[in-house]
Amino acid sequence: MVEITIGIAAATMLGMAVIMSYILGWANKKFHVEVDTRVEAVRDSLPGANCGGCGYLGCSEYAVAIVTQNAPVNKCPVGGKNCALKIGGIMGVDVGESVLKRPVVHCGAYLEDRLGRTDYRGEKHCAAANLVAGVQGCTFGCLGFGDCVAVCKYDAMHVVEGLAAIDYNKCIACGACVKVCPRTIIAISNFNEDKIPAVLCSNRDKGKDVSNVCNKGCIGCKACVKVTELFFMEKDLARADHKSYREEHKEAAVQAIEKCPNNCIGFVG
Repeated sequence: MVEITIGIAAATMLGMAVIMSYILGWANKKFHVEVDTRVEAVRDSLPGANCGGCGYLGCSEYAVAIVTQNAPVNKCPVGGKNCALKIGGIMGVDVGESVLKRPVVHCGAYLEDRLGRTDYRGEKHCAAANLVAGVQGCTFGCLGFGDCVAVCKYDAMHVVEGLAAIDYNKCIACGACVKVCPRTIIAISNFNEDKIPAVLCSNRDKGKDVSNVCNKGCIGCKACVKVTELFFMEKDLARADHKSYREEHKEAAVQAIEKCPNNCIGFVG
């Protein structure tokens, strides 16, 4: 009796396996979606960092967007121009201008430069400290607790004397530091040259108010603007035109740096 029961069970399982195999085979043919082979080719051409610097969740999503949505082929900050050229060859499209992009920390004030700084005893994170009034006089400057360091997967962010600093030899411009900074002082900029001039301040207050809270803040004196058109004003804050900067503008940029009374302009890269 036991042998019969086992035999029936085995036969039942075998029958179910055959039926399920048939159903799965039918479903595979019925619902098969033809995948464009270019998607795999593009994905294999990407570096596989999955950093999100292109604006997509990862390399696979970006590859699909290139093939199915005609997304630009030059948006990968890690692969750069060579990667764009390879993908452009696969897609048969013009790569266009591929400009290196890297983040810039728009604050140049170390701890000793910040006035009105208090002894903060709360959670040692920028996001938490930013919610507390009076942590430091400048409400625009780097808090220095390293939230950007924590999210950087490439060891490209460090805090030096309370100020976020970028190791450009390691940075791939994934944008993680930009997204996590609660004071939005980190921004992705065009690097047409290895080093570019930048205004290392984000304080939008009037000059006198800036001087009361920081020794390195932009006071809106327009000295840099008077030297070269590479610099312009955003209300009371000077900014550098990174898109236009080229090596031939270096001398003018140096002159603007020398004219800045608070030394808040410098080359980064």
